[in-house]
Formats: sequence, structure tokens, C-alpha cells
Amino acid sequence: MLLLVGYVIILAASVGTYAVHGSLAALWVPMEYLAIFGLMVGGFVAGNGSKAVKATLAALPSVLKGSPYNKAYYVDILAMLFEILAKVRKEGLMSIENDIENPEASPIFSKYPTFLHDHHAVEFLTDYLRMMVGGNLNAFEIENLMDIELETHHHEAHVPAHVMSKTADGVPAFGIVVAVMGVVNVMGSVGQPPAVLGKMIGGALVGTFLGILLSYGFVAPIASQLEQKSEEAGKIYQCMKVVLLASMNGYAPQVAVEFGRKVLYSTDRPQFKELEEEIKNRKSK
Repeated sequence: MLLLVGYVIILAASVGTYAVHGSLAALWVPMEYLAIFGLMVGGFVAGNGSKAVKATLAALPSVLKGSPYNKAYYVDILAMLFEILAKVRKEGLMSIENDIENPEASPIFSKYPTFLHDHHAVEFLTDYLRMMVGGNLNAFEIENLMDIELETHHHEAHVPAHVMSKTADGVPAFGIVVAVMGVVNVMGSVGQPPAVLGKMIGGALVGTFLGILLSYGFVAPIASQLEQKSEEAGKIYQCMKVVLLASMNGYAPQVAVEFGRKVLYSTDRPQFKELEEEIKNRKSK
């Protein structure tokens, strides 16, 4: 939503202020718009592999949605992790085998539909719980494996933002290309009256204007939004990582969950008392 608000402000500050002393009709050069858009799409397709193109197209709708990663979401995750670890501490690791093999039917996981909807997070958690149940790896080995997996996830999650950033970098140059094409057209019409030539030169300069405006005003903000969302999405994995490792190192569920709480962003992190009360309330139900 903020992206659209930003777009309105950008258009008001550029086209709106121009309209006060100029004619908006002078900016309407359809072929310039078509050329720049075509060059931008062509550069996007030519500069990326099919995986990057698909990932970017799939990620674009997310820039218009609000972030699901808020305090309430993290309280749910930490409460869920506490419940799992408390069951392990009370009944043993084998007691959660059915939960991790079929999370959708698990009495624990089914309480948290928002988490279940995030298939990557569910897979991450259940995979490492399965390793803990197997009992063949120590905390150091699992931590190393987690770091490698999170690095891979981080790289993949940042692909759409990187692609859009590179696309934004190229659009001003495409605007120059379109402007030069317009100037070449003007050079072929030097015999025309000054009024006609002036209109043609103005149309050519629209290409430069559009290239810069599209790049910094429209495409670059999308890249920034995608980057921020990928960073937000990665925090839940760090949270689960430190909670599981703390549990493997022998800490009680209450302490392990506190490890996870401390890695969250300050804007989304519940207070210690707040989380403690929430877990107590859920245990009493």
C-alpha cells in the first residue's frame, strides 16, 4: 500500500508541478513510452535466467501486500516452539515423531495455521526436529548445516530484489537511447519550421525524462521493497535456529524460547513478561 502512496507522491511532485507551468500534452509521446517499456522488459528477460525471471514475477505481487511478520506472528511461533520443546522434555524426542511427519494433522502445529501456511518454514523446522529425533548429529554439526542452508535461502530470497535493482539501473540508459533516436529523427527534419522542430526535440527529451523517472521513481522502490521483505522473511529461520540449538545444548524450553525472542527485530519483539504471560495463558487452556 505504501508503494502506491509513494507513486502518487512521485507523480504529483514531477508531473503535477510541471503541469503548473507546462502542457501535459507535451509529455504524451506514446511511441517513447512503448520504446522504453519494451527496452526495459527486453533487458529484464535477456539479463536473467528462467529461474530468476520466474522468482521475480512470483515475488512482485508481494510488494502490494502488508508484511505478515509482526509481533503477533512471532508470539505464535515462539509459543509453538515452547509447546514442542516442552513435550520433548516431558515425553522424550520420540513423542513428536508423528507431529513432524504429518504437521497438518499434528495437534500442536494445527493450532498455528499461519505458520503451517509457510511451507518453507514448516519444512525447515520439521527437518531439523527430525534430525534431533534421529539423534545422530550434535549441536555443532546441526548449527553448521543450518548456517549453510540459511545462506542458500538468503541468496535465493534476494534474487528478485537484485534483478529489479539491475533493471532499475538500466532504465535511464534506455531513456538516453530513446532520446538519441528522437534526436536522429530531428536531424532528418532540419528543414521544418522552428515550431515543428521544437516539438520534435521536446518529444525526444521525453525519453530521457521517462527513463530517469521510471528508474528512480518506480522500479527502484520495488527493488527496495523486495529486499526489505526478503530480510523480514529470513528472521523467522534465525529465530527457529537459535531456539533449537539452545534446546540441543540442554537449556529448558523457557530459556530456549528466550534465545529466539532476542534475535527478533526490536519493532516486532515481544517483551519478556508479555511472552511469558502469553505462554502461561495458552498452557492453561
